[in-house]
Amino acid sequence: MFKYLLLIGSGGFLGSISRYGVQWLVTKHFHWSFPLGTLLVNIAGCLVIGFLWGLTEKPHHLSKSWRFFLATGFCGGFTTFSSFSLENMTLLRHGAYSQFFLYTSLSLFLGLLAVYTGFILSTSFVRK
Repeated sequence: MFKYLLLIGSGGFLGSISRYGVQWLVTKHFHWSFPLGTLLVNIAGCLVIGFLWGLTEKPHHLSKSWRFFLATGFCGGFTTFSSFSLENMTLLRHGAYSQFFLYTSLSLFLGLLAVYTGFILSTSFVRK
């Protein structure tokens, strides 16, 4: 059990640092009020977790240790649903209703599409 906690924690550490790096780069290059960095992080995280999900469908492609490290740890630390929710509340409080609806719709639609795409990629390109 302790081994899995260390794997999840170290994956979460790397995921959180990666999230910060992506958001910093996006903010540095795009000066928008729209939370593009969080949107990109969430979509990328959905793609990765969908890919991992596909790998778990095939025996011996992803060990339990790797699943804990990558899916629970890294993706859990990398994706930012709590930040997403806070940013949506901020948009609503500032009366930015069109940005709220655009951000929410894109996040949900593209997130689901990315998970499915990751699953298809992993099941199509990785052979048994």
